[in-house]
Amino acid sequence: MSAIRYHLSSNATYGGGLGLANDLQNEHSIVGNFPDILMLHHFGNQQQRDTLIPARLQGKFRTTFGLTEPDHGSDATFMSTTARRIRRGFEITGAKKWQTGAHHCTHFLIFARTSGQAGSAQGITAFLVPRNTRGLRIVSYEWTLNMPTDHATVELNSVWVPGSAVLGSVDQGLSIAQTFVHENRIRQAASSCGAARYCLDRSIERARARKIWGEGKTLADNQAIQFPVVELMTQVKMLRLFILKTSWEMDFIVAECQSSEAQRPPWVEIERRLSDQVAMCNFWANRLCCQAADRAIQVRPHRLIMET
Repeated sequence: MSAIRYHLSSNATYGGGLGLANDLQNEHSIVGNFPDILMLHHFGNQQQRDTLIPARLQGKFRTTFGLTEPDHGSDATFMSTTARRIRRGFEITGAKKWQTGAHHCTHFLIFARTSGQAGSAQGITAFLVPRNTRGLRIVSYEWTLNMPTDHATVELNSVWVPGSAVLGSVDQGLSIAQTFVHENRIRQAASSCGAARYCLDRSIERARARKIWGEGKTLADNQAIQFPVVELMTQVKMLRLFILKTSWEMDFIVAECQSSEAQRPPWVEIERRLSDQVAMCNFWANRLCCQAADRAIQVRPHRLIMET
């Protein structure tokens, strides 16, 4: 997926960079990108796998990812949303933010604390909550980058779900969250790295074509143009290799865990061994994409503005 994302976001003919023949967030027109299927496959019970995975592939099951809250983001183990056992099920109370896909989802995947103390990795449970469940309310759809989006803020006011709504094991839901987060972060890193490459390629084209200071001179002959572009392109090439190496290591751990007699959960191992690398890839790629876009707009303003 990382290689596909980099290709689609960087290739001017078959991807489109910021022109977006394909949205940077997905590769659905090429190959399915479904982290939720991975969560169901690795953590769902037999009935959930048999029912929900086919429904997902048919477009009949669509879920948001409810980890972030209005007052909690990366500090997910301090979440305020709670769930208590009641009437052979659970009652969930709290709020979630940035629920991407809320405008057309069938379910909300809600993470809530069911036991333990704030800050503990244990005691978090994942729930598949149907959209029309009583007590669940979409408060607002947030605006991002001056654009209306499907990123909703959701309130849960004493929402009751049966025990069958639990995904995975009670109190062990953080591993499920890590599955989604690590898959998305490494792929987003690849998208951002590819978009940075696209911007720089367009900058180089423009600098070589723009005639300045009479015959025989181009913008590209100016060292003030060359040095920043070369520095950023160097970072793109190094980061691309780092992203692909990290992606390969993630695949290796999955294969290693599946072949092990102990059948260790692969996403627990990925969190333990690679979470730092995934975070580094995502952090630097997102920053690099912004820097490359800024440089490109300065070198080639009109085309880039139209494409964005």
